[in-house]
Formats: sequence, C-alpha cells, structure tokens
Amino acid sequence: MNVGSPRSQSGSWPPGDPKDGLPSVHVASDLESSLSKGHPWIYRDHLPAGLNLPPGSWLRVHCKGWTGIGIFDPASPLSVRIYSRGRVPDAAWFEQSVERAARRRRPLLANGLTTAYRLINGEGDGLPGIVVDVYGPFAMVSLDSSALTRLLPWVISAVQRVTDLKGICQKGSDGLEVLAGRPPPERLIVSEHGLRFYADLGAGQKTGLFLDHRENRRSLGQWCQGASVLNLYAYTGAFSLHAARGGARRVVSVDRAPEAMARARDNAELNGFDPDAFEFVTGDAIKYLESAAREQQTFDVVITDPPSFARNRMQRRRALRAYERLHTLALAVLAPGGLYAAASCTSQIDVDSFRDSVAQAALRAGRSLQLVMDSGQALDHPVMIGHPEGRYLKYLALRSVDD
Repeated sequence: MNVGSPRSQSGSWPPGDPKDGLPSVHVASDLESSLSKGHPWIYRDHLPAGLNLPPGSWLRVHCKGWTGIGIFDPASPLSVRIYSRGRVPDAAWFEQSVERAARRRRPLLANGLTTAYRLINGEGDGLPGIVVDVYGPFAMVSLDSSALTRLLPWVISAVQRVTDLKGICQKGSDGLEVLAGRPPPERLIVSEHGLRFYADLGAGQKTGLFLDHRENRRSLGQWCQGASVLNLYAYTGAFSLHAARGGARRVVSVDRAPEAMARARDNAELNGFDPDAFEFVTGDAIKYLESAAREQQTFDVVITDPPSFARNRMQRRRALRAYERLHTLALAVLAPGGLYAAASCTSQIDVDSFRDSVAQAALRAGRSLQLVMDSGQALDHPVMIGHPEGRYLKYLALRSVDD
C-alpha cells in the first residue's frame, strides 16, 4: 500500500525512546514497503488517535523492521515528513544535507549560462517540505508547512555556508521577508541558457520564476525555425523567448494577468528583441483558442502550460476533463505537421493519466500525434525513486502526423 494514501487509523503509541527521549509511534505494517523504498510521507489517518505533540516536534516512527525520524504537523493531513533513518537532525545534519545538494548542482552551473536554479528540492533532496531557489546572488526559501518554521535557522545557516549570497528571503503575509543579508532589487536579472529574465521575487508566482521548465524551454526552441508559435498561459514569456531565439516568425503570448504580459514584454526587450514584433494578449486562454478556431487560425507550435487544475484528490476527475478540453481546443488550431507542447503541474495527475488525456483529445479531434519528447522537471528538481508524487511536472512534445 502506498504510504501517501490515507487509510483508517491504526498503530500504537509507545513511550519515548530511551536513547534520546523522542516520542515514538508504531504504524501499520502494510506501510513498510513504501517507507523502506524511501517514501517520506505519513498521513494523519495512519497515526494512532490521541497523538498530541507541538507542531514541529521530532518523532520516531516504527513500522515492523523499519525505523525513521520525522517532523510532526498536527494541522495537516500529511502529518509526518520523514527526514532521517538514524540520528535526530540538527544544525550539522542540515549543513551536510545542503552541502550535498549544492555539490550535485555544480555541473548545471559550470558554463555560467544559468544563474537561476533550485538548490533544495524538498523530498527530492531528503529535506521534505523545504524548497530553496537561487536567483543570482539571492535565494528564496519556501516551506510547505508552518510546522517546519523551527528548521529555518538551520536551513539559512547551511545555505549561507555553501553559497555566496547577498540575501536570503521568504514570502510572507506582508510581502517579502528578509531572513539574512539584504533584500533583492526590484528588477533582478537572471540568465537561463543565455537568455535573460527579470525575476520578481516579491510579487512573482512560486518563488519568482518557473525554473522547472528550463530544459523543456530550451528544447522547444529547436522546433521553432520559421514557425508561428502560440504560447498559452505564458506568464512572463519564457517559452516565447526561447521560440523567438529559435527563429520563430510569429510569437503570440496569452495570459490573463496584465502584469505578466507587461513583464513578458520587458523580457523581450531585455534580450534585444523588438517587443512590437511579438503579440502579447491579456485574456483567457480557453476563450482565445475558441476565437482562433472560429477564425480558422492555425499555428505551427502550440504550447499549453496551465496552472494546477486540482488542489486535492477529490478534484482529480474534474482536472482530467479540463485537460482533455484544453488539448482538444489546442489541437483545433494546430497546423498539420505542427508541434503541440502540453504541460501539467497538477501533482494529482500522474504521467500515464496526463498522456491519456492527450490521446483522448486527439481521438475526439480526429488528429494523429507522434510523441517526440516525454519529460518532467529540470535536473535541479530531482525526485526520489520511492516517491512518485515528487514527479509533479509532465511535459509532452507531440508532432501532428496528419500532413
């Protein structure tokens, strides 16, 4: 049974471990396989009733022959995140973990073309719920739960030791909060494979930019020589700029946020492109597709990268219907022989289900598609093999073979 799936309450709550005094719980033996493979989550329904510990408490978990140490979050259905199989994490443990993560990113940074990257990818780096993104000389920290706040001093200290940063920040309820050093400038510029982008760390989505699509964007540019390109849910135009650098003759960027379209225009100008040569459309992507189909417009490359369509498992079926509708509309404006790049960041949708949503849409639209690329997030967003939920990003590049 997958440890990431809630089940009925079971388990027991023995006294604290005599070695270190940590509170200790036993969970059902059917979780042993997933836990042994490295799955780091235990849901509330797997824990014994009456477990009453302060948020952020370390907790030893036993499951048959498996033992691990996690942090307790009573306010979340995901109540325990496993950090260690042995020692209780402390400042030195965090420093070692962050240093390993930094060492693994060094090949990405070797040529100097990329200055924005993910230093810590939560579960994928053995630090569940903790994300640290680096933008040039500044870093943004993001925590999945307030129960992890007690770990912040250790994280900040470790990041400072392994990087040469001017500031470390976090988004708070009152805006950007400086955790160490000084705040970033409003118009911070970072590089991605030689292209430059403004990174708004205070007001931007996620921690500032969508870093996970870095390799997918570079790959897409190779398909755009002489092409007309439609970039839907374009945000600040990263896919659009890679398309333009790849030689696209027409690039249309669509996003409902006026601020995003304004920044996309700024990014085009920053890279030496004439912003008037682009088309920036502030509006709803679905309505744009419907209008383009009525006008019988077609594009050689169509990109769809919508925000998440499901916040929880109960919304999964609705999300799949929304994806299928989006694919169907996108295929209606894809030229014969064109390339459809479809992405999903919905963690509730697995790779096979997303691929099937495209196949169903192709059947409905009467289109034949050839899969030429099937990828996920960039190399600095690793996923532990025993934690499939960590593969949240799906990216399919499909060529129409109707020509």
